[in-house]
Amino acid sequence: MSARRKNATNRRPGAISIRDVALRAGVSIATVSRAVNRLPSVDPELAERVWRAIEEVGYLPNTQARALVSGRSRMLGLIVSEITNPFFPELVQEFDNLAVEQGYEVLIGSTNYRPERTESLIRRMLQRNVDGVAVMTFGIEEDLVQKLVEREFPLVFVDAGPDLPNIRVLKVNYGEGIRQAVQHLAALGHRSLAFITGPLHLRSAVARRDAFLRGMGELGLTVPAEHMVHGNHTMEGGIAAMEKLIALAELPTAILCSNDMTAIGALHALYRTTHQVPQDVSVVGFDDIHLAQFMLPPLTTVQMSCRDLAVAAVEALRAGIEKDHSSAAKKEWAISTKLVVRQSSAFPRGSLPAMVQRAGGNGTDTHTK
Repeated sequence: MSARRKNATNRRPGAISIRDVALRAGVSIATVSRAVNRLPSVDPELAERVWRAIEEVGYLPNTQARALVSGRSRMLGLIVSEITNPFFPELVQEFDNLAVEQGYEVLIGSTNYRPERTESLIRRMLQRNVDGVAVMTFGIEEDLVQKLVEREFPLVFVDAGPDLPNIRVLKVNYGEGIRQAVQHLAALGHRSLAFITGPLHLRSAVARRDAFLRGMGELGLTVPAEHMVHGNHTMEGGIAAMEKLIALAELPTAILCSNDMTAIGALHALYRTTHQVPQDVSVVGFDDIHLAQFMLPPLTTVQMSCRDLAVAAVEALRAGIEKDHSSAAKKEWAISTKLVVRQSSAFPRGSLPAMVQRAGGNGTDTHTK
């Protein structure tokens, strides 16, 4: 190794220049620049040599300079509703892993359901010149949509978006999994089912509630008004909603919840009573967050895969950014849901199978206390 090459590897990263990379790779500075900006005109073997040299000398490409050269920042924006619900950090992690693997950086922001926070977040993303934004809030405000659309860069929405160029939508089939959940409970013998909603200003929460009512209707089952309880997708909301159901003259035999955080709150409220899950009441969630399988009892829930959402969101953004992308003409991505059966659902209390099971001591490790 020449003294000049050796010295390059010993300098701090900020002092290492594109010239050092070119020297190590044995190519011109222009070739390094084209490789760093991932221009297709660079021979793949040559590009691999450049990236190997970048790693060896510890060069850190200037992303702003790269954006000036290529016209793209290779940065994706990701907007989520909140970070206290474990579903969203799991989604962020999957999205970030996929984006980085494909040569993109990610700028992440949480709206916390506050319009003023959303406004400042979007301005920050526009100032950073992101190549596209995935709005994964499951209930975006219409005026916010318009602000983003006016900028004419690729956008991805969940559930619905305006029918405009460069807008792509991830269509979640909420009904598929919720219908499975209703049928699962009905097959066990449940006829008295309740539903705890999410905040009904969110399109996704309305879709989940409506899917429950359709599923019940398909089976010829009615839902008393007092069995439809409003929640807000938080554990505290789940506790408050469950307390309303506990206060009824007769507790429903099964409770479906609009998300897993609500279901966890419901489990907690039941824990403080003499009611046992699932012996006295079955509880089903929605999302299948990682924590769900570690609850006591492990939570039966409808799975909406974070990985499926992340894969679709990254592909949809790239389809809008990269004009030669194989899915450039595609406008919608279907996201399926499915029931995951664990130990928080069982035969309804008082039924013969439940009494036989309890007499035999089966399932004693699934008590909530």
